[in-house]
Amino acid sequence: MFVVGLTGGIGCGKSAVSNRLAEKNVPIIDADIVAREVVAPGESALQQIAKRFGDEVLLQDGSLNRPKLRDIVFADAKQRTWLEQLLHPIIRERILEKLDALTSPYAVLASPLLLETDQHLLVNHVVVVDAPESCQIERTAQRDNTSEDKVRAIIAAQMKREERLERADTIFDNSGDQTELDTRVARLHQALQQLAQAEHDHD
Repeated sequence: MFVVGLTGGIGCGKSAVSNRLAEKNVPIIDADIVAREVVAPGESALQQIAKRFGDEVLLQDGSLNRPKLRDIVFADAKQRTWLEQLLHPIIRERILEKLDALTSPYAVLASPLLLETDQHLLVNHVVVVDAPESCQIERTAQRDNTSEDKVRAIIAAQMKREERLERADTIFDNSGDQTELDTRVARLHQALQQLAQAEHDHD
C-alpha cells in the first residue's frame, strides 16, 4: 500500500484537499478522527486519562471534556508530555490497523501533526498543503470565528512553515480559488497514482 501523508498549517486548506481526494474514491484516514476514537468512552486511554486528571476531565455522559483537558496540558508541559506519550503510540497503532485493512492503490493519512510525531514514518510520500500566512489567518478567522491574534498565536505554536516545506516531497500550493483547487487536486491525484504504480512495479 502506497501511503501519502497530507499535512499543512492551520487554515492552509488540508481538509479541502483531502475532501476532494475522497470524492475520487481515495481512502482518507484522518488522524484527528482517530485521535478522537481512541479516547471515546470504553477505550482504555480514556480510563487512564480520567485516572490521572480526575473526573473533572469527563463530561456528564462519560465522554472526554476536551477543552478542560486542553487547558490542563496547555498550562503544564509535563502533563502534555505524559498525554502525548500515552496517546501517540495508541493513535499510531490504530492508524496502522486502518491502513492494513485497505486494498486501494494508494491511501491518504491526513494529519496536522504528521511531521511533529512519528506518524511521518508510516507514509511513503509527504504532501504539504501550503498557503501564505495572510490566507491562513483570513480563512481560520472566518471559519472558527476567532480573532487574528489568536490565529497568529496558533501559527506561531505550530511547526515553522519553512521547516514543513523543507520536509515535503510535494508542496501543494493552495493560495488560489476553488477552480484552481479542483484543477490542482486532479493533477495531484494523477501524480500520486503514478507514484503508487511505480512503487507497486518496483516491488
